[in-house]
Amino acid sequence: MGKNVRILAQLQEIDLKIDSSRGETQALQSEIHSLEAQTEEKQLEIAQQKSELSAVEEEKKILEENLASESDSIARSEERLREIKTQKEYQAVSKEIAAAKKVKADLEDQILQKITRSDELNALVTEKEGYLREFEVNSSVRKGELRARIDQLEADISAVSVARDETAKAVAPAMMKRYETLREKRQGVAIAEAKGGSCLGCNMNLPPQLFNSLFKEDTYVTCPHCQRLLFMRDAGGDVAE
Repeated sequence: MGKNVRILAQLQEIDLKIDSSRGETQALQSEIHSLEAQTEEKQLEIAQQKSELSAVEEEKKILEENLASESDSIARSEERLREIKTQKEYQAVSKEIAAAKKVKADLEDQILQKITRSDELNALVTEKEGYLREFEVNSSVRKGELRARIDQLEADISAVSVARDETAKAVAPAMMKRYETLREKRQGVAIAEAKGGSCLGCNMNLPPQLFNSLFKEDTYVTCPHCQRLLFMRDAGGDVAE
């Protein structure tokens, strides 16, 4: 097995650790974004309900003004009623008062509905603001844990990347390019272990003559099925010399 392949097998172990750390970092960052999005969603819900509450209160105010105006009108009409001399005029004013009282009753019903809705919204806003405060506290704690883990992962990646660069220096440029191309095409796995006559990268059987050629020094063997470079491990589990 060629020297470059042995080194690339070691390099791949480093790269897979880096890939794993980066994948975990991305997942943790996604969780942070999710927590922030949930906070914004809850804040938006509260803002919308406060906006509705404000509109209900404004509508109630207008209804109350109309009610006051209608009550004044009724009072004036009833005052006129006491001064009327003819039956015809008395009946006309009485009808006006009856109609105004019906309008007043409708306004009172509408105001009652607005009060009920206002109370519901106030209770809902208070409840959701309580949930939001609790969520923000828990979210802040969780984001702190996530960021601490991300910092640790990034520090690990930085440290491992130094070893990765040193290892890569020992690989011929052409082999390095081949390795990078295979990693891109094969989900990060360019070098596969050959064991028991099979390629563990694709779990396909290798031709016996091809498998045996792995024992030869300075021989580069490629899996005919997945095109990955092949390496073997010794009895101790290390990459074979």
